Amino acid sequence: MGLGGGAFKGTWEWVSPALLARFNAGGEFGGGGGADPTLSPPHQNAAGARTRGTPVDEPPHRDLGRSRDGLSTKIHLAADGRCRPLCFHLTPGQAGDAPAFERVMTALRVPRPIGRPRTRPAVVLAGRAYSSRAIREHLHRRGIRAVIPQPADQVVNRKRRGRNGGRLPAFDRDAYRRRNTVERTINRLKNWRGLATRYDKTAVIFQAGLHVAATFI
Repeated sequence: MGLGGGAFKGTWEWVSPALLARFNAGGEFGGGGGADPTLSPPHQNAAGARTRGTPVDEPPHRDLGRSRDGLSTKIHLAADGRCRPLCFHLTPGQAGDAPAFERVMTALRVPRPIGRPRTRPAVVLAGRAYSSRAIREHLHRRGIRAVIPQPADQVVNRKRRGRNGGRLPAFDRDAYRRRNTVERTINRLKNWRGLATRYDKTAVIFQAGLHVAATFI
């Protein structure tokens, strides 16, 4: 499974449980995938939503924020090894990637024909932005193999500390080559014009569009 990298209820609430069960029966949830966030620049009409009448789960900031690219919404997502999105989390554009990691993992729920939904992939492939001790420990506690490269500054700091820096985390280069699946998933989603550029005034409606596109994919 791949991760891209907050808070929302349910991953596949609007998708047929039978469809998800068939997806799970094919063994496609246990393989590797990629993790990444992507920015969706809002149209000028997306700002200025009224406070009255908004959905209960709507965040006060509408998941609109200013990053270096200007006003934007960041989509954190997880994808499987066949470029299919599994769950989403929205944040304002200036939000970091790593803080959304556990929220995305919590949202993963793939129903089975019998028993509880699957929530643990075999492997998580993620970019350098997710290389933190907290994320690695989170995956280790859940028995999920992490394939995450270390940024250059972390490698230098670890070597500078000598024996006190500990061993470098294991990294499977061959497995990491498959992380391109999440980039291809993002490209598929952005074929939808309303997702490539956000036109919706509320985050709830924009996220609903993501679920519809994911269902078709």
